[in-house]
Amino acid sequence: MMNITETVKQLLIINVLFFVGTLAVGGFSPDSFNPNNPAYRLLALYFPENSGFQYWQPLTHMFMHGGFMHIFFNMFALYSFGSALEHFWGGKKFLFFYISCGLGAALIHTGINYYYFQEGMKTLLEQGFSQAEVFAVLNGKGNSAIGPILNSPEFGDFISSYFGTVVGASGAIYGIIVAFAFMFPNAELALMFIPIPIKAKYFVPGLVAVDLYLGVSGQSLFGGPGIAHFAHVGGALFGFLISWYWKKNQFDNTRWN
Repeated sequence: MMNITETVKQLLIINVLFFVGTLAVGGFSPDSFNPNNPAYRLLALYFPENSGFQYWQPLTHMFMHGGFMHIFFNMFALYSFGSALEHFWGGKKFLFFYISCGLGAALIHTGINYYYFQEGMKTLLEQGFSQAEVFAVLNGKGNSAIGPILNSPEFGDFISSYFGTVVGASGAIYGIIVAFAFMFPNAELALMFIPIPIKAKYFVPGLVAVDLYLGVSGQSLFGGPGIAHFAHVGGALFGFLISWYWKKNQFDNTRWN
């Protein structure tokens, strides 16, 4: 494994600082990673229709994490695959790629949530409720017959779209591992949960396919809820498109340093 490159090192430091800062604001408790934490509430990504949304959150959410294992695996992947890409692309180009994949992940995730939200809102409007009534109940300022309806399983996607938050560098990380597989398809990956090495061109598409399936089906591996599968797929998609465009135009031979 090659030595860590400068931009990867700086991204690691920034992510760790955000993580420690979130803990500090929350009193170094496991409960730090919830909307009651001011840092989380300010920097996590909220749904645009939610009053908690701020314009900087599509950027800041990718430096926030929901726990030690979350940041550990993301930063381990950044260290493992990011330095190889920065070595060939240069620091500025790699940083552009990293941020673009993170923003792309936020865009796809928010777009899917917007679809679920609009579908739910359409159904409620057809039942005779007004948008004002719906938002009043969502914001805790209304109490009508709509309350029990919103709490029914049929409106689970509607509610989770509105109240759900997103944190983590996973979208950017998925972009990185897709780009790594695109550039080094025959690189053999030794993974802790797979007993034999597997080539990147087989492992990475399989990983993205699993996320896509779980996102569409609404399931989670190991019973773990709260994983933004479409953000992973979005980061992977943007990572592939950027890598493909740069390769097609021979831009991968041009460093920005």
